[in-house]
Amino acid sequence: MLDSPIDAFKNDVRFRDYIAHVETIPAKKASFKKIPDLNDKIVDYLDSKEIKLYEHQADTYEAIKRDENVILTTTTASGKTLAFNLPIMDSLIDDEKATALYIYPAKALSNDQLNVLKDLESDLDININPRTYDGDTPKSQRYGIRQKSRVILTNPYQLHLILSWHHQWERFYRNLKYIVIDEAHYYRGVFGSNVAFLIRRLKRIANFYGSEPQFILSSATLANPLELANKLTGEEFTLVDNDTSPSGEKDFILFNPFKNYRNSAESSAPSIHVVTADIFRYLMLKNIQTLCFTVSRKTTELIAMWSKKDAKLTDGKLDNSRIAAYRAGYRPEERREIEDGLKSGKYLGVTCTNALELGIDIGSLDAVIISGFPGTMMSTWQQSGRAGRSNQKSLAILLAFENQLDQYYMNNPRAFFSKPQEKAIIDLSNPILQEAHLLCAANELPLKKGEAMKYFSISDDILDSLVKKDDLYLSRAGNYTYKYDDNPAFDHSLDQISSEEFKIMNNRQLLETMERSQVYREAHEGAILINKGETYTVDNVNLKSGYVNVSKKNVDYHTMVLNDTDVNVVSKEFKKQYGDLTIHFGEVSVKKDYYKYKKMQHSRVLGMYPLDLPPLKFKTKGLWFTIPKSVKDTLKKLYPDDDEVFEGGLHGAEHALIGLFPLQVMCDRFDIGGMSTAYHKDTEDATIFIYDGYEGGIGICEKAVDVFVELLESTLELIKGCKCRNGCPSCIYSPKCGNDNKPLHKKATEYILQYMLDETKKNNSEVVKEEIPLKDDEDLYSQALDLYSDHLYSQSKDILHEILSDDPNDLNANLLMAHVLYEQGIEDVSMYYARKALKISPSNQNAGQLLQKLQFAPASTDFVHKSIEHEDSHKSFDDVDTLYEEAYDLFEQGDYDTSRELLEELLSIDDTHVEATALMGYVYRMAGVFPKAVEYARKASKLDRNNEMVRELIKELS
Repeated sequence: MLDSPIDAFKNDVRFRDYIAHVETIPAKKASFKKIPDLNDKIVDYLDSKEIKLYEHQADTYEAIKRDENVILTTTTASGKTLAFNLPIMDSLIDDEKATALYIYPAKALSNDQLNVLKDLESDLDININPRTYDGDTPKSQRYGIRQKSRVILTNPYQLHLILSWHHQWERFYRNLKYIVIDEAHYYRGVFGSNVAFLIRRLKRIANFYGSEPQFILSSATLANPLELANKLTGEEFTLVDNDTSPSGEKDFILFNPFKNYRNSAESSAPSIHVVTADIFRYLMLKNIQTLCFTVSRKTTELIAMWSKKDAKLTDGKLDNSRIAAYRAGYRPEERREIEDGLKSGKYLGVTCTNALELGIDIGSLDAVIISGFPGTMMSTWQQSGRAGRSNQKSLAILLAFENQLDQYYMNNPRAFFSKPQEKAIIDLSNPILQEAHLLCAANELPLKKGEAMKYFSISDDILDSLVKKDDLYLSRAGNYTYKYDDNPAFDHSLDQISSEEFKIMNNRQLLETMERSQVYREAHEGAILINKGETYTVDNVNLKSGYVNVSKKNVDYHTMVLNDTDVNVVSKEFKKQYGDLTIHFGEVSVKKDYYKYKKMQHSRVLGMYPLDLPPLKFKTKGLWFTIPKSVKDTLKKLYPDDDEVFEGGLHGAEHALIGLFPLQVMCDRFDIGGMSTAYHKDTEDATIFIYDGYEGGIGICEKAVDVFVELLESTLELIKGCKCRNGCPSCIYSPKCGNDNKPLHKKATEYILQYMLDETKKNNSEVVKEEIPLKDDEDLYSQALDLYSDHLYSQSKDILHEILSDDPNDLNANLLMAHVLYEQGIEDVSMYYARKALKISPSNQNAGQLLQKLQFAPASTDFVHKSIEHEDSHKSFDDVDTLYEEAYDLFEQGDYDTSRELLEELLSIDDTHVEATALMGYVYRMAGVFPKAVEYARKASKLDRNNEMVRELIKELS
């Protein structure tokens, strides 16, 4: 008997050697349950449609009718919508005034469910007038919807903007009985944390009008459904998770393009995107309707574009008009056309991001390709569940990238298929989100004393700080009100912590929008942007106006940006100790410098080009740990010929741990960042940092501290199991490494990880968690002043650099910096800062007195209003070297103007200083003054053309 088209793939000679594992998931029969005493209209409806309720649907119905908040977590296509629609319709039949609000994470889902509810309204012969209310709703219809509709479908984005108009919704809120939150698993990370605050704002308004709505949540299966439901709404829930729906047999294939590949200089690595396109085309040629999930918008467009081009070469066997790409950023009508095309069969193959992971009705598909592990098991099963909706045999193929996590699963299929779903993370402690939603809440209704704690678990101290910032007004009655006429909701995006938005323009037409960090990664000058299968070159970026101008251009390459990262400890919150290994957790500051980008043709590098972008700076939460000098000494003895063995081991450990983070914590690998260094001034030791990639943090690293031992074990297992000799993307390389994966040392990585794991097993010692008071970071200047008073001059100087990087003309910071440097004996630079303080405030006596002392008198210990006693000591410094070190520090801090002024002073003393001349070139390059940068590069080259810094500068300018 011939193979069916679904079975043929795993036996095809082109693909079978790369199959790591085939898991056949057997078909499952349904289990049904009857509900006694159902409403007659509902009984007639079920009979007319020949519907028998699954057991989990009946359980959900009964729990809702007991007035319990319910979260239903079952697989894709298990009938969750009917499970909550029927009891809601039952209540709306009995109570003709009752209303219900359905919240979906995407407009497409709302439109799907609107049709379902309209059919129910007709079949049950009730008047509920269901309507969607979102950005696409015509203004002419909105008043009627608010006055007449009993069931309204919306999304968090629309709700966020209209809550302040609640007085127009009084009828609806006064009678609000149900709030349905569908696809609840989607609300995690930054988006989920924002929506959790939004739901609390909604509850507060409903309570104001006298209603106490019941919550119904529908979700994919996950490890902590009750915790997610509670954090999302602040309510207690009943869980229904016994999936009793039927399913057809499915082959789930783990496909590893790198299965027989050995990393070496002689062989080029397979291109995962090319292999994905090959499989996608193969399935379509077999007339298998296929959905191909990719990890990015850019890849979605690339694979669709390649597949359309390849279709032209099939002599009519494949029609390229039946291939489409689907992703966020398209216009609503474009997305709906593709959704309808999948249902009707118009489209045979669609590439997409996780936008189609949601429960949008796209009909029954034969196969799903998942190009790269999507970051969570939950997403993986959601995506694979898109195939096989009518009990037919189906196919799911997971293609592995050459990264740590994908390769771990390819080599450990049992770990993949037995792994439980992850925990969804919602973090309500992010101060930026707290303040944003408090402003929105105060704009909607004045906040009374204690309401911030009641609804948001936030103390009134935060409200008082907003009053001090002049964002809120505290009335005599004790109410906090928003002071201004605008709507603060428009300034705060639910999808991100930053509120910055950039518009991508082509010939004055808006293509799409992005936030700043995405512009840095995908739409910097020189980048290739792909939109709806078309390629565009980025001509210019205006960071002030928020506009990015692009031009349409056909190219056969894409671009990838590189960055350099600096991390510093701001404050410690707690630590966990395992033997001599201590894992710290706290607040860190991050500076990311996007300094160059690569042009890539598939996996081949065509060229490297410099970028001139100001660094991104933000504070977040992270973990860090140190590696003792004894480990470094041992590695030096083991590998005496390798100068960077220790640095390579640290770097490799950082990459490998980050690569397997999603194995233990629910996140995407791009949600976290890291840095390793052989010496860090904050810890005074070799240190590895791993941090949440969002301002304020979103709880990822905090969860990781609890599972750090498990993370170590799986990471070490990965390194030992990788067959490469010197490291590869499957173990210690990182695709987003800002240093081009240099230096890396696989054996040193293994040694460091083994040392860490051994420490966790030592003496079976109990884990000790020590709470460390969080240092008040309200006033950085006060901290710097205290450190100065304690003679901790270097630490004080670090904080002052941070202040001056934000505001170079801060009088107090400049003046204190002058005194710090004076006490350190760095008199030339101290004089510079004293002069700068006088320039800012010509009548400042303190600056004048210090300048006089620097020019004519011995050192004194007087400073402002403080008297500081210390031993009189005067260090001797070489002026030129000191000036260079200070100029270099300022350059690293991003204070290019001050760095340039110090370098000018230095070069007036010694114009043969090679590094200073080269650094001046870098300063001008970062300032965008390229003729001057080239001038200093040439001067430095004449002084010493073989100097490494000079060579690097010339390379970046060429």
